[in-house]
Amino acid sequence: MSRIYLDNAATTPLDARVFEVMKPYLLNHFGNPSSIHQHGREVRSAIEKARKNVADILHVAPAEIFFTSGGTEADNTVINNTISTFGIKHAITSKIEHHAVLHTLEHLEKAGKIKLSFVMLDDQGKVDYDDLENLLKIHQNAFVSLMHGNNEIGNITDLERVGNLCKEFNAYFHSDTVQTLGHVDLDLSKIYVHSIAGSAHKFHGPKGIGMMYINADKQIPPLLIGGGQERNMRGGTENVPGIIGLAKALELSYSEQKESQAKLLDLKKDTIAKLQEKFSNISYNGQSADYENSLHKVLSIGIPGIEDNDMLLFNLDINGISISGGSACASGSSIGSHVLDALHIDQNQGTLRISFSKFNSREEIDILVEKLSAAILTIS
Repeated sequence: MSRIYLDNAATTPLDARVFEVMKPYLLNHFGNPSSIHQHGREVRSAIEKARKNVADILHVAPAEIFFTSGGTEADNTVINNTISTFGIKHAITSKIEHHAVLHTLEHLEKAGKIKLSFVMLDDQGKVDYDDLENLLKIHQNAFVSLMHGNNEIGNITDLERVGNLCKEFNAYFHSDTVQTLGHVDLDLSKIYVHSIAGSAHKFHGPKGIGMMYINADKQIPPLLIGGGQERNMRGGTENVPGIIGLAKALELSYSEQKESQAKLLDLKKDTIAKLQEKFSNISYNGQSADYENSLHKVLSIGIPGIEDNDMLLFNLDINGISISGGSACASGSSIGSHVLDALHIDQNQGTLRISFSKFNSREEIDILVEKLSAAILTIS
């Protein structure tokens, strides 16, 4: 049985072209980039070339790009060290942020280092920008962290609008762009944002490698100490194959972005049409069915009458479909989705997050709808 993979918001398959550029740095170019001999120098040169490529794509300086183990490390580094370095006493975020942001800020509040405010959201999870403005008026010089694209419901935040508000009230603006980097055009020279976080495996790159952009005017100390790597911003020998893979994956994602996004939107529209044809009572969580205001790759649906969502996912799994009920980071949690909870969505119903990639097809969507219909009949 050929399996169908529809959990691309959790991770994406590695693009074969990315693997090809990584291979020499796994087999032949094995030198430590901190070594001064030729083996080390040739690897160091490759890292700096990759850094420049990433910087050029994002329209920033190479010295503002730092490689990490992933998005979680990038978020933690920025949040912890920005708040401590600049003596920030108040942070503003939303209740639907990734836990790498949410739990870190909550930990700092419990430790007495900051006070934390949550911006209001409407019933679809959209940021109330007027409320954000009011919070910024009250708490100037705040730390603001709002994700660009939500990993569970696909909502997109207007970074330019948030950035302009942060600029007006002298706030530091960080955005978790893990779900949008490589999928949405990000020209950081046109957005007032001090830092972002990204992760290669969300755009067909390798796992275990991420990046952060930190504006040169807001330098912070490292989170990981132990060496002078990454311009003294991250101790530890660099993940050379991963860095090469991240840069190549980002390059391919941006060069093929128009075609890929058109295909993803087509798949989302086709999925919604087939679901509506087959089921009369399915709902859509957040703005995921709003083509203009959501990630094309994410569709979150609610299915009434399903009391055991894990059984629904298991049934689909044994029928060859890999799919999730929400964030992979919360898989197995008994408390449900904090994102759906923030939107006051009944979690006693079935929930599926269908997330597409450029490797999916319409035929796979036909099979999904057929298998989903059979699964619902089996467990209802």
